[in-house]
Amino acid sequence: MTPLSDLIAGLISGQGPLTIADYMALALGHPQHGYYMKQVPFGEQGDFITAPEISQMFGELIGLWCADTWTRMGSPPEIALVELGPGRGTLMQDVLRAATALPAFADAVEVHFVETSPVLTGEQRARVPNATWHASVATLPEKPLLLIANEFFDALPIRQFQRTERGWHERCVTLIPQESGGYDFGLQLSPEALANTSMLPLGVLDAPQGAVAEICPAGEAIAETLGNHLARFGGAALTIDYGHGQSAPGDTLQAVRGHDYADPFADPGEADLTAHVDFASLAQAFAKGGAKVWPLTTQGAFLTMLGITERAKRLSAKANPAQARDIKSALERLTAPKEMGTLFKVLTITAPNMAAPAGFDAA
Repeated sequence: MTPLSDLIAGLISGQGPLTIADYMALALGHPQHGYYMKQVPFGEQGDFITAPEISQMFGELIGLWCADTWTRMGSPPEIALVELGPGRGTLMQDVLRAATALPAFADAVEVHFVETSPVLTGEQRARVPNATWHASVATLPEKPLLLIANEFFDALPIRQFQRTERGWHERCVTLIPQESGGYDFGLQLSPEALANTSMLPLGVLDAPQGAVAEICPAGEAIAETLGNHLARFGGAALTIDYGHGQSAPGDTLQAVRGHDYADPFADPGEADLTAHVDFASLAQAFAKGGAKVWPLTTQGAFLTMLGITERAKRLSAKANPAQARDIKSALERLTAPKEMGTLFKVLTITAPNMAAPAGFDAA
């Protein structure tokens, strides 16, 4: 057992079972023992690898998309370039390098990071020293923004509900006593059925008994706030994550440790916890804030539209054989249907009256 296990067990013993959202918030964000608060989880030596760590091509193409979108906005003299959950700063570093292809855009940009981890803030500061840091989206500057959220919404706390013959009951984390005298964490249903099911997506309400529904109140609140910001001050946003395009029942909570799946309820604080993004609910939240939501696409289609195949060819032409193999492997990993190409989706959001972003010119 870890110190965080003991802390969570004490909370459950004192006040009863925790919602999964409360459990995730502690496991990931506890100031001392939370997963993201005490380590750098990315890369081969960490627990998982994100797209920016796979290849510079990812960030460079996002950077060119930002520069192109800035031009379509009318080239405002000042714009906030924002990243939510910027990891080690690798993505923004690549974005800014690509931005130098359009010097006027590079001059207009001021970088803002939304980050809560002191460890990761240190990594980001080493790569992007002139950024401004925020604890939440609420303090972003009141000006047009270009926002990137890559694998951000999947790590926000979710709530789960399970349908029984008496209705929808919340799934909660409780203590399971062991014969040895210790305990494990496990799930139990709240005794009272959910009185108001309006918080659940319409697509799950007719699910059969035993089905599990997930919602992400934190993600929807952030999306609505950003939608309002875009509506008031202008700009555009990209949300890139793994998930499903339509709301549907299913238990997608998972833990990753050492590049392999783990038990989400074993050793909290020692593994990454995530859940699939419900892009339909997320899009509704952005729209509720006043922004325009463009049709969902896959990461593979989006990167191909931006020219990743051509970029890989140009890089390979200057590479040695080993480097060329790495470039080919990265291209496949980012775009192939059996890799990240279709599981990962891209949701594009803009100010309501903004010109169509790249890829939607004919929409």
